[in-house]
Formats: sequence, C-alpha cells, structure tokens
Amino acid sequence: MSGLRDTLQQFRARLGPGPRSFMAWWRQALATWVPARWRVLLGLTGDRLFFQHQGDELDMTWREGTQRHALARLPATVTPDELHALLGSRLADLPRWWLVPAGMVLRRRVLLPAAATDRLRDVLRFELDRQTPFAADDACFDARVVAVREDGQLDVELVAAPKSAFADGLARLGALAGDMAGADVEDADGAPLGVNLLPEASRVARQAPHRGLHRALAAVALVAVVFAAWVVLDNRRVAADAFAEQVDSRADEARRVAAQRQQLVDLVAGTVTLNQTSARRPTALEVMDDVTRRLPDNTYLEKLAIEGDRLTLIGFSPEASGLVARLQESPLWRNPALSGALQPDPRTRMDRFTLTAELVGKQDPAAAGTPGGVDAAGRH
Repeated sequence: MSGLRDTLQQFRARLGPGPRSFMAWWRQALATWVPARWRVLLGLTGDRLFFQHQGDELDMTWREGTQRHALARLPATVTPDELHALLGSRLADLPRWWLVPAGMVLRRRVLLPAAATDRLRDVLRFELDRQTPFAADDACFDARVVAVREDGQLDVELVAAPKSAFADGLARLGALAGDMAGADVEDADGAPLGVNLLPEASRVARQAPHRGLHRALAAVALVAVVFAAWVVLDNRRVAADAFAEQVDSRADEARRVAAQRQQLVDLVAGTVTLNQTSARRPTALEVMDDVTRRLPDNTYLEKLAIEGDRLTLIGFSPEASGLVARLQESPLWRNPALSGALQPDPRTRMDRFTLTAELVGKQDPAAAGTPGGVDAAGRH
C-alpha cells in the first residue's frame, strides 16, 4: 500500500499545486473562458474515476475532459476511506464509475422515431424483450443516440447486460461497489461508450471539486455579462433614438423635396399638354381667315368668339340658312350648326343668326382614327 501511496503522490506532483491565493485562483478562472474549460470548472465535463477489473486487482484511471490518465492499480480489498486518503482533495470527490467489460454486454442498433428522444429509456424498456433475449426486469440496460437520420428517425444503440452477471461483476469491486456513481461500457478501443447501466437507486451522487466555488464564480461572471450587455443595450438604445431623430429629419426634408418635385413635374406636364393642345389647335388668325373666305360678302359678323374648342359666330346674313353648308368643308372645325332660330331684322332686312362649331385643328386625333380614313368633312 505504501508503494501505491508513493505512486499517487508522484502523479499529484505532476498535476502541480492548486491556487495559493484568491488572485491566483481568479487568474486561473479567467483562463477558462474557453467553453470546454468552463465545463470543467463547473463539473459538467464528465470528469470521473474509472475502475476496471484486472484479475484480482482494479485498474484506476481518471478521465479529464476527453483524455484519460492511468493512475494506479489497486488491490480489490481497498476501502473507500483508503482510496480517499490516497487520492487527496483534488481527485477524491470525483464520481467513481465501473468500466464494464465489452464481453459482458449485448449491443443492438435500433431505429426509433424522433418523438422518443425525451423518453428513450421508457421506450426501450418495451423493446428490450424483442431486441434482446432479456426481459426488462432481468437486465441492466441503457441507450445512446448514435445519429439522427435525414428523415428524423433516431439511430439508437441499446446496451444491455443480464442482472446476474452485472451483479457478480459489480461485487468484484469489493467495498467500492456501493460507492459507484455509474457503470459505463468499454468499447472496442478501450474508451467509455457513454452509457450508464447502474440502476438509479444504486448510484452515488458526487460533486466535482470546488463545484460550489466554481458556481459562485459563474454567477459573478453571469452578473458581469448581464451588466455589460445592459450597458451595451442602453448605449445602442440611445444611438438608435438619435438615429431615429436624424431619420425623421431627413424624411421630412425628403417629403418636402418630393412635394416640390411633384409640383415641378405637374408644371412640366401641364406645360407640355398646353403646348401640345396649342400646336393642334388652329390660331385665331387662321380661324378668322378661313371664316372670312367661306362667308359670302353680304354676311356681316357681329361677334366671333373662340372659347376652348368651341367657335361661336353671331351676325346678319340674307343667306343665313345656307351658311352651315359653306362652313362644312373647313378643316379647322367640324359639326357647324345654327344655334337657335333665325331672327329677322327689319332694319337691315337680314336674318340674325348664331352659329357654333367644334374646333378640331390641324392634328385632330379623332379625325386621324376615323375608320376607313374618313376625315371630319366625310372625305376619303
């Protein structure tokens, strides 16, 4: 036993001294911001001691994160108190697991629906007698999800061992049998498979060393992170408010510019429309000239008015009833007609007339679109 104590002391020496002061421990904690190391500090990495049968002795190894360290070979008669004294404070509080030989268990691959994830053990309890030669009450079993298929099904590995063989193997641990937190299985490479065959009622819960202190540190760090996040959020909120005010100011300016631009567009459109209308409509001189040439010499005009597209002629003529025919052929207007009845004037012995027509101009769209190419005068 003294040789074993020397071996463990040499191994603990290689681990190095623990934190000697709060500041040293704090510096060590700051170096653990890497997520994997954080899990080690909080006891969430699965650090544990493994015990494995080697004849009449027990091989003890330490799994630290993803690495395993060989510690020592113990006699099967070692007691928990002796083991605690040998390990020291840094390793004594780690959970202790039995590493079950691969030849003792039966492994089966099973496909299960995704809904079975939350109650995997309960589902496999009903599948155990169909997948293995053991009934649920006659076996120690557990399962692990190997992969999730593209269709959502779970590729699960069922691991089971008969209770009698399991109990015999556990009893070979001697006094340490009642101190186990779990029982994992050794895979083909000698590494733990990641299951726990030990019944829940027999598991001994242990905390990782300095777990309370690490949790306190995590709480302080969490408060610091929350405070920092709040400060950043408040700064972002102030910046967002300032940016919103700037955006509103720019938006008002943009709306004013858009309104002015729309006014300019409307003005330009009105000018273009007016110019196009003026270009299509005959000028007053052209209308007066055509009216003068088409009216007979014995006809006198009292009024010639152009209001929009409407031409109005008021005057006296002895041939008032024939004026419509004379004005019919003009390319500058269409639909000439007498408005109202002819009124004889005894003084001039002529008829007073009022004649209206619709100006069509030189580029009348209606005339251009008349079927068959017929113009306002009825010509082809």
